[in-house]
Amino acid sequence: MSNRRLLNAEKRMNIAKLTSMWCAGFVLIGALSGCATFQKCGFKGCPGDAQITAEVQALFDRHPELGTTIHVQTLDHVVYLYGLVPSPLFSAIAESVALEAPGVTRVVNSVAPENI
Repeated sequence: MSNRRLLNAEKRMNIAKLTSMWCAGFVLIGALSGCATFQKCGFKGCPGDAQITAEVQALFDRHPELGTTIHVQTLDHVVYLYGLVPSPLFSAIAESVALEAPGVTRVVNSVAPENI
C-alpha cells in the first residue's frame, strides 16, 4: 500500500476511535444520572414515597369516577400515573387529584383514554 492510503486508513481509524469514545461517554453520562436518584433513594425508594403513593390511592378512592384502572408509583416525590380511563377529561382529573397529595412535587401523567 502507498503511504497515502496508509494515512487515509489511519485517519479513518482515529475518527472511528473518537466516535466510539464520544458514544461511550454519552452512555456513561446517562447511566450516572440514573445513579444519582438511586444513591439518594436506594432500592426501596426515597423516604416518604410509599406514604405519597398511599395518599394518592386514598384520594383516588374518593373519586369513583376514575375507576380502579389507574396505577400509581412514586419516586423521589414524583408521582407516576398510568392506566386507562373513559375519556381525556378523566386523565386530567387524575393528575389534578394526585397533585393534592401532600409531598408531591410533580406528576407524570401517562393515563390514556380507552377509546383512541
